[in-house]
Amino acid sequence: MQKRRLGKNNLEVSAIGLGCMGMSFGYGPAADRQEMISLIRTAVARGVTFFDTAEVYGPFTNEELVGEALAPFRGKVAIATKFGFKLDPATGKPAGLDSRPAHIKEVAEASLKRLRTDVIDLFYQHRVDTEVPIEDVAGAVRDLIREGKVKHFGLSEAGVQTIRRAHKVQPVTALQSEYSLWWREPEAEVIPTLEELGIGFVPFSPLGKGFLTGQIKEDTKFDKGDFRNIVPRFTPENRKANQALVDLLGKFARQKKATPAQVALAWLLAQKPWIVPIPGTTKRHRLEENLGAAAVELPPDDLRQIEDAASKVAVQGARYPESLQKMVGR
Repeated sequence: MQKRRLGKNNLEVSAIGLGCMGMSFGYGPAADRQEMISLIRTAVARGVTFFDTAEVYGPFTNEELVGEALAPFRGKVAIATKFGFKLDPATGKPAGLDSRPAHIKEVAEASLKRLRTDVIDLFYQHRVDTEVPIEDVAGAVRDLIREGKVKHFGLSEAGVQTIRRAHKVQPVTALQSEYSLWWREPEAEVIPTLEELGIGFVPFSPLGKGFLTGQIKEDTKFDKGDFRNIVPRFTPENRKANQALVDLLGKFARQKKATPAQVALAWLLAQKPWIVPIPGTTKRHRLEENLGAAAVELPPDDLRQIEDAASKVAVQGARYPESLQKMVGR
């Protein structure tokens, strides 16, 4: 597995990471714990050194899973986790945002225990909290870095002004946001800003929450606990309209003797050398497929052809319901 460097702060990780959220949260019932531990360890054996989790995934159960799975390899892998949600003590579910410095430090201590480690490699603010100045957030993480409890500071779904303000207080190593062939908004302002400041980019949902694999059709039924049920882009009529993008990927995949998912990931890798996508999966064959994308080469002519074809497809539907959309890009 090739390596890539995120930001100027010397965080070197595998070119493709593993998003672990879906193993416990978001896409229906949690997968079998022992199977997921085995899957994470298979990823390590295949050269993956970058694993993504968060306290709110579960909550807590995903960090515990990742911590147990990676304990034997701790010195050889980087774990990213996140802070910034307020959890309802009665239900354990998210109940708004909380990035007060005291809360950030409490979350760090708890995450360290769940992850079975003495240092968090990359600590992201999960969503920008407009009630707390970003300078205070960056300062709290700077304190944790000085204490040796955190190595790198990250932001998730932040807007460019927030990124700039945070970066002045504590250099931001990576921004995590959604980016793929079917969500390209970061290209307008975010990616140029990251390039200017020397910040790495970690696209989540690089396969469009599974849609770009070609396995989700107009009539696909999701589990009742799957959050795609509330995503406008996944209504049956929008899935039908958006199939054109998957068909486009399929055409290029056949030329490359690859799969649509591999072409989608290879396209991301080809955008910038400091982009590290984190596709998630609960299946071993999908893990192997995703990692195979690192070997798919897309020379400039291929990228031009994909760009030209993709520009003719108008993707239908918002990527989030309004309640979630208002929490991004702030």
